[in-house]
Amino acid sequence: MISITFLGAARTVTGSKYLLESNGTRVLLDAGLFQGLKELRERNWQDLPLAANTIDAIVLTHAHLDHCGYLPRLVAQGFRGRVFCTQGTKELCEIVLPDAGRIQEEDAQQANRGGYSKHKPALPLYREADALRACLLLQPCGYDRPLPVAAGFEIEFVNAGHLLGSSYVRMHVDGRTILFGGDLGRFGRPVLPDPTMVTDTEYLLVESTYGDRVHEQDDDGSRLARVVTETAQRGGKLIIPAFAIGRVEELIYWLKRLEEQKRIPSLPVFLDSPMAIAALARYAQRAQELDPEMQPEHHDDKAPHDAAAPEPPAERRRRAEHERQVCLFCTERFRTVGSPDESRQLTASRMPAIVISASGMAEGGRVLHHLKAALPDARNTVLFCGYQAAGTRGRRLVDGEQSVKIHGEWVPVAARIERVDSMSAHADSQEILRWLHGFSSRPKQTFIVHGEVTAMQALSQKIDAELGWTHTMPQYRETVQI
Repeated sequence: MISITFLGAARTVTGSKYLLESNGTRVLLDAGLFQGLKELRERNWQDLPLAANTIDAIVLTHAHLDHCGYLPRLVAQGFRGRVFCTQGTKELCEIVLPDAGRIQEEDAQQANRGGYSKHKPALPLYREADALRACLLLQPCGYDRPLPVAAGFEIEFVNAGHLLGSSYVRMHVDGRTILFGGDLGRFGRPVLPDPTMVTDTEYLLVESTYGDRVHEQDDDGSRLARVVTETAQRGGKLIIPAFAIGRVEELIYWLKRLEEQKRIPSLPVFLDSPMAIAALARYAQRAQELDPEMQPEHHDDKAPHDAAAPEPPAERRRRAEHERQVCLFCTERFRTVGSPDESRQLTASRMPAIVISASGMAEGGRVLHHLKAALPDARNTVLFCGYQAAGTRGRRLVDGEQSVKIHGEWVPVAARIERVDSMSAHADSQEILRWLHGFSSRPKQTFIVHGEVTAMQALSQKIDAELGWTHTMPQYRETVQI
C-alpha cells in the first residue's frame, strides 16, 4: 500500500510538500515554504508530523522557494539523505537557498533593531549556514532518465517549461505510476520551451494556481511599453518587484526587445538583486535548455554600454564580468547592482530609470527599500508582473490599499500601481486543460493541488465538463491510500 500525505500546497498555492510512504520507506516530493497570509507563514514554524531524519530521500521539482525553501529547515532538524533534482534546479538552489537564509537572518536582525517584532528576540526560520549544508545534499540528474532514489522508489524528471531546470516527476512505486506535475509552464512564451506533453499515468497531481483565470492575451509588449514610456515622461522611476528566478529573465527579454524596436525610450535598467544576477548568468550558461530564439548563435556577445560614473577598477571588473555573462539578455544601458552601498545609492537617486529587484510579491529583499522610497511619489510607478498571493504586500498594493507597512512603518501610496499578467510563468486554465487533453488515457485518480480554493473549484468544474475524470481536492495534512 502506498500513502500520500499532503503537507503543503493543498487548498493553497504555496508550501509544496507531499510525503510518500511505501513498505517503510519515506520520500518527500518538494520541500517548499508557505508564503502569503500569516496563518500560512506560521506553518513554516510548525514541525512536520514526522522526524526529519526518518525521511529517506527528497525530490525537488524546481527551485522556487515555495517548492524548495523549506529544505534548510529539514537539514537543521536532522535530514541527512540525498536531495534529487535536475542540474538546472541544483544550480538555482545553490543561489536561492543561501540567499533565503541570509535574508531571514537580516530581517530578524532588522526587526530586533527596530523593535517591531512581537518575538523577543526575532529569530530566522533558518540560517545561511543551514542552507549551505542543504546544498551539499543536492544530487543532480538529467531529464528523461529513470533513477532509483530509495528502496522501491524510481523517478524520472520531465521538462515542465516553468523555470530553468523545472520538471514534472514521474515516480514508479510498488508497481504504480504517479506523476507530480509540479508547476506547469506556458505554451508559446519566450525564454523557456513549452511544457512537455505527457500521455499517461495512473495517479496525477496537477497544479491549479490559475485554474479560474485565463491570462491576458499576449499584446507583444504593448502594456509594458506604455508603462515604461509614461513613467519616463513623468520623470519617475519604474520599480518592478520580480521573482529573482524566472521572471527577471522574461522582463529583461521584453525590455531589450522593446528598446531594439524603438518602442520605449532608452533608460538605465538596474538589476538590484545579487540572486537574480547570479540566476541570469545560469540561464545564459544553460542556453541550450532555452527556446531556440535564445540560443547564443542568434545573439552577439557585445557587452552592454555602461553610461554610469567612473568606478574603482575592481568594481568595474566585477561588473564587466557579470554583464559579460548575461549579455544574452542585456538592454543597451543594463547595469547590475552588487553591493548594499550601490543599492542604497540607487534607492536615493531620483534619476528616471527602471529598477528590477526581488522579491516578486514585495515580501522581503532589497525591493522593499525601493518601494519605501518610491511609493510616496506620484511620478513613480510600481509594476507587478506575476501572481500576488493573498496576504502579501504585493497583493495589497494591486488591490488598491492607500498605505502599506514596510519595516514597521506605514508608507503612503501615491505612485501609480500597474500589473501585467501575461508574463505569468504558470499555465492558465486553458493551458492546464490543453495539457490534460494530451493524456491518451485517464488517470485512475487526479489530485488538484497548488491553488486557492476558488481556483481549484473552477478547475474541478472544467475537468468534470471536458474530461469526466475522477478527481479530488485534498485537504492540508490529509493522507490518501493508493
